[in-house]
Amino acid sequence: MRKIENIPISRPRKALERVCNMPGCGEPGEHRAPRSRDNLAEFYWFCLEHVREYNKSWNYCRGMSEQQIEREIRDDTVWRRPTWPLGPHTVAARRFEAEWHAHGFGFRPDDGGSPHGDNGRTQPGTVEQKALRCMDLVPPVNLTQLKARYKELVKQFHPDANGGDKAAEERLKDINDAYRTLRRFLAA
Repeated sequence: MRKIENIPISRPRKALERVCNMPGCGEPGEHRAPRSRDNLAEFYWFCLEHVREYNKSWNYCRGMSEQQIEREIRDDTVWRRPTWPLGPHTVAARRFEAEWHAHGFGFRPDDGGSPHGDNGRTQPGTVEQKALRCMDLVPPVNLTQLKARYKELVKQFHPDANGGDKAAEERLKDINDAYRTLRRFLAA
């Protein structure tokens, strides 16, 4: 192998050096910027000063309606990948449920089981779900329905109406907490 010494190394010049696309600018165009929202693969090439100027005025959503902007946001949340609904209405979910019941793991209303699948105990849920269960309400609930149900339960479990019963008093405390929670949730 030959040893090479004292040969000056120069940086080779690019065959096609870009010039800034801004009219009247002769600086090298080293920074790319998209030409339009519809074709993000085609670019302008600008010098640093002009790419900063271009970026300040760039608005991806210019000319889009509110619905189009909302659609863009929704598409971006799933990285523009196809999605499909999940839940009991899908074929795969129905097939899984049928297999689950066939093996005896599921709940069958006609065999005396519990809709919770755990021998009658309720499933833990969010604070709002627990509050709804406490007040015996089923969503959707509005503020008017909540107030009406609260008044009914207060009349039913008030200590004066129950002769000072401690169990009724504890139930009323739970109802008051549930009412405050749901009122905050519905007001938000």
